[in-house]
Amino acid sequence: MLLRLFLLFTIVPVVELALLIRIGGLLGLGPTLLLVMGTGFAGAWLARREGLRGWLAVRDELQGGALPGESLVHALLILVAGIVLITPGVITDIAGILLLIPPVRRRLIARVRDRLSAQIERGTIQVMSGSGGGFSGLYGNFGARPGTGGAGRGRGPRSSRREIIIEESEPDGD
Repeated sequence: MLLRLFLLFTIVPVVELALLIRIGGLLGLGPTLLLVMGTGFAGAWLARREGLRGWLAVRDELQGGALPGESLVHALLILVAGIVLITPGVITDIAGILLLIPPVRRRLIARVRDRLSAQIERGTIQVMSGSGGGFSGLYGNFGARPGTGGAGRGRGPRSSRREIIIEESEPDGD
């Protein structure tokens, strides 16, 4: 995972810079700057519009008494799209604009869901049962169940952090 992040934060900017230099050589400095700024503004406008739509869907689900599931994931992906659209570059602009298209988001969510299901079936991710929920995988445990290695425990079983459990008491009937 660390290698992937390293490659993401080193190779993508280098490729972006090379593309911008190449486009600048073909179109010139002015049109290239206008292209970068135009996609940034258009992307920010689209992200704002789609983001508002996404948060309204989350609000509607919450007001209906349901926990927001897929609408919350859509809103998160729109936030990611807005972030990558702010960064200058051709690849990030394309990725951001694609994330703003609802059918593309739905397909991405379905692929991630299928991948997680396959990892659960293979046993590389284990779902914890109980009131806290969560899951554990190759990079540690994630969840909110006290005393089970859930959230706040660090990276896996070698963690030396202590877990603090705060229990709420029932109010007196006075």
